[in-house]
Amino acid sequence: MNRRNVLKSLGLSIGAAVISTEALAHLGDNKYSYKIPENPLYGPMAKPVTAISIGAGNRGTVYGNFAAKFPEQLKIVGVAEPNQYRNDRHAQVHSISAENRFQTWEDVFKKPKFADAVIIATPDNMHFEPCMKALAMGYDILLEKPIAPTEKECRQILDMAHKTNRIVAVCHVLRYAPYFVKMKELIAQGAIGEVISVQHFEPIEHTHMAHSYVRGNWHNSKETTPIILAKSCHDLDIIKWVVNKPSQKIVAMGDLKWFKKENAPAGSTARCTDGCKVERECPYSAIKEYYERRNRNKVLDLPTDKSQQDAAIMERLKTTNYGRCVYRMENDQPDHYVTSIQFADSVTANFSMEAFTSYHDRRTRIMGSMGDMVGDMKELVVTDFRTRKSTTFVPRAEDVEGYKNSGHGGGDWLLVRDFVQAVAQQNPALLTSTIDESIESHVMGFMAEESRKKGKVMDIKMEKVKTPQGQPQALKS
Repeated sequence: MNRRNVLKSLGLSIGAAVISTEALAHLGDNKYSYKIPENPLYGPMAKPVTAISIGAGNRGTVYGNFAAKFPEQLKIVGVAEPNQYRNDRHAQVHSISAENRFQTWEDVFKKPKFADAVIIATPDNMHFEPCMKALAMGYDILLEKPIAPTEKECRQILDMAHKTNRIVAVCHVLRYAPYFVKMKELIAQGAIGEVISVQHFEPIEHTHMAHSYVRGNWHNSKETTPIILAKSCHDLDIIKWVVNKPSQKIVAMGDLKWFKKENAPAGSTARCTDGCKVERECPYSAIKEYYERRNRNKVLDLPTDKSQQDAAIMERLKTTNYGRCVYRMENDQPDHYVTSIQFADSVTANFSMEAFTSYHDRRTRIMGSMGDMVGDMKELVVTDFRTRKSTTFVPRAEDVEGYKNSGHGGGDWLLVRDFVQAVAQQNPALLTSTIDESIESHVMGFMAEESRKKGKVMDIKMEKVKTPQGQPQALKS
């Protein structure tokens, strides 16, 4: 079966397909690789979009690195970051002048507007205020998820975006990952008939859970956001996006079962460096993870001189949360979480977030009236019940250094690519994750957490907000 017949058998329109026959590369029997071509709405840029990074940690660095690689598209002209090491690093990479370097986000807005956009990559509980101020001053915004810690604040940002007629792109990067773009495209074109139900699974991976949600910045939901938003608003959003129907009801269950003091092994100590008797056999040993394996060390802000890094790592393990025993933290985030969602037209979805896995890529099964899809982000297998033929699609994308194991599927830089064009053209239709499009999945997350705590099914109610006259409409799901 040739490529054209494969596409026809899946009910695809050759001319209208986002992934065209020319973008498919034959890998074997009924197996093809593909990449996402540039959006045909892209236009030439007379000059790069300028942006200010508010937050220069991991996420701020990921988006900033796009500018470093594609300076003709994006230029970082300012940075706000209280951590001096990160501030210095960001300024050096992007040649930021001294007058545009700030310790706090408030300092940025004491100056008149001096860039096209602001990238907000601050901690979750510090998204709302800088976002509202940036909108008031006329900046377009690339806003790291979650939008804000409360539903009320999310809706206030939405209202402010409409009032000021500015672009707010939410960093729901999975919408830009070729794997999920292909999934949505095939569903929309009827490859498996009517969608009946979805099963979606996010395996966090056990050391990632320990790093980010036990020891790390998101270990306490009261100080940041609940894990269903901090980690899995991506997943609720991608389910909503591919199903493409309004959500109606949600119910959730889950708890913190393992990472608690009562589960600390005999002989363990407050820190892995305190002579813990079980450190060598513990799967969560900070010494093994950060010192021996050198995993996830960016958060430790190590010196660039490698000869100094050994001592620096051990010093951080003795003084920061990253060296503490996972059973003795002040963490409260659930380490397993299950959610069921009812969409319009009787479509249902089940989502499971699990900490205790040895792997990390998301898994998805979509059941349709005429076929099904099974995928793990490395490949997507589509089976047509009518022909009993299966076709495998293998996505290709540049997964940015440092985030190759994030499960984002290359969506980070593809989001920035669209954001730059949207700002340059002042056309949010180039984005699939505007705040208008992204807010429903956030409401789903807030309702899921309320359901988990109250033990009951929650209704999902979305208020329709009128877009001001003259504002370009965002691309609807």
